[in-house]
Amino acid sequence: MQALRFSRHPNAGVPATHKEMEKMLHYAVVFLVIALVAALFGFGGIAAGAVGIAKILFFVFVIMAVVTFVLGLLKKG
Repeated sequence: MQALRFSRHPNAGVPATHKEMEKMLHYAVVFLVIALVAALFGFGGIAAGAVGIAKILFFVFVIMAVVTFVLGLLKKG
């Protein structure tokens, strides 16, 4: 009998691939650059929002990288 899936996404719960993690880090850097350019031109509100998004994406990337690293260690050992 096949297990029930409660998620709409077929890969839910599966660790992210390196390509997906690279994309997340790329977007974090993009939002950081947007924030710096906006701050340079005096758009403080936009800069603050972009920095917030960049921080969130960066920390999600770090968490995903650590989880992937730990799962890799557990798989080898």
